[in-house]
Amino acid sequence: MSSKKSYVTSVVILATLFFIFGFISWSNAILIPYFKIAFQLTSFKAYLVAFAFYISYLIISLPSSILLNKFGYKRSIVTGLWVMALGALVFIPAAMLKSYGLFLTGLFTLGTGLSILQTASNPYITIIGPLESAAQRISIMGICNKGAGIIAPLILSFIILKPTDIKIIENLSAENQVVRQELLSQLLDRVILPYGAIAFALFVLGTLIYFSSLPEIEHEKEEQTGNKSILSHPSLILGAIAIFFHVGTQVIAVDTIINYGVFQGLSLNAAKVFPSYVLTMTITGYITGIILIPKFVNQHTTLKICTILGLLFSISIILANGKVEFLGVSTDISIWFIVLLGLANSLIWAGIWPLAIKGLGNLTKIGSSLMIMGLSGNAIMPLIYGYFADISNPQTAYWILIPCFSYLIFYTFYGYNLKHWTLKNK
Repeated sequence: MSSKKSYVTSVVILATLFFIFGFISWSNAILIPYFKIAFQLTSFKAYLVAFAFYISYLIISLPSSILLNKFGYKRSIVTGLWVMALGALVFIPAAMLKSYGLFLTGLFTLGTGLSILQTASNPYITIIGPLESAAQRISIMGICNKGAGIIAPLILSFIILKPTDIKIIENLSAENQVVRQELLSQLLDRVILPYGAIAFALFVLGTLIYFSSLPEIEHEKEEQTGNKSILSHPSLILGAIAIFFHVGTQVIAVDTIINYGVFQGLSLNAAKVFPSYVLTMTITGYITGIILIPKFVNQHTTLKICTILGLLFSISIILANGKVEFLGVSTDISIWFIVLLGLANSLIWAGIWPLAIKGLGNLTKIGSSLMIMGLSGNAIMPLIYGYFADISNPQTAYWILIPCFSYLIFYTFYGYNLKHWTLKNK
C-alpha cells in the first residue's frame, strides 16, 4: 500500500513539474512575436528566443547527468526549479534596461534549469513503472505539459501583447520616433509582473519538493552494463538524434504559427490563438494514447503511425493552398495542417524514450542526459526555419520539416533496433 501511495505521490509531483515545463516553454510562442515588435527584429533574430532557451539543453545536459549521479533525482529537480526561478528574475532588469541581450540571458538561464529538470524527470517517469506502459505515463505528463502550453500563451498574450499594439506602432511615422520608443518601452515593462510571479512560484515549488516524500530510485539494483561505453548503444545515440528532430518539428509548429497566420492575412489578435490549437491536437493524441496503450495497441505501433502522419502533414503544409473557413476563421488551409502536426507529434516522444533507454541499466542517467541534449533541436530548427522564411517566405520554409520526419520514420522502423555500429546486426 505504501508502495502504491509512493507511486501516486511521485506521479502527482511529476505531473506538476511537467505543467511547469509546458508553461515556461510554450510561453516562447508569445515572446517571439512580442520581442519582434518591441525590438523591431527580423524573423531570424526573433527566433533567437527559442535558440537562447533551448541551446542550454546541449550545453547543460551532460553536467546535469553529473549532478544527477551525485545528488539523485529529488535534489536535482529542486536545483532545476531554483535555477529557473533565477532565470525568470533576470527578466526584471532586462525589461528595465530594455536589453534584448539580457532577455536572452534570462531565457538561457530558464532553459538551464529546465534542462536539469528534464534530465531527472524524463527517465524517472519512464522507469518508475513497467516499461511497456511508459508511453501511457508519458502521455499523462504530456497532457499536463501541453495543457499548460494552451493556457500560457493565452495568459501571457493577454498581459503583454494587446491586439492594438502592432497597429499603433506600425502607424507611427518616422517623425513620431520619440512616441514610438515610449510605446515600445511600455510594451517591455509588461513582462515584469508575470515573470516576477513565475520566479516566486518556481522558488516556492522547489522548496516544497525539497521537503516532500518524492522517493529516490537506486539504479544499483537494476541491470548493470559492465564496462560498455554509452556510445556503444546505437539505439540510444540514434534516439537522441530522433529527439532532436522531433522537438524541432514540435517547436516550429507552435512557435511559428502566429507569424505564419499573420503572413496569411490574419490579424495578430486572430493568429495568437493558433498555438493553443496545435497543443489541443497534441492533447487529443495523448488522451488517445492513454486509452489505447497498451491494452489495444502497443506504443511502437502508435509511433509508426505518428511519424508517417507527420511527413504527410508536412508535405501538405507546403503544397496546400486555398481559403477555408473553420472555427470562425477564414484563412489558408495550410495553417490547419500545421495545427494537425500537434496530433502527429503527440506520441512520438513517448514512443522514442522507452526504445532509446531500454537495456541501459546503470547507464540510464548518462543516457538520459544525451537524450536531453537532443532538445537542442528546439534551439536550432526554428533558426533554420527563420532564415529560410526571411530569404523566401514563411510557407516555403516549412520544407525543413520533411527531412526531420523522414529521419523519425527511419528510427521508428529500423534505427531503434540497432545493437551494434555494424551492418551485421542480426
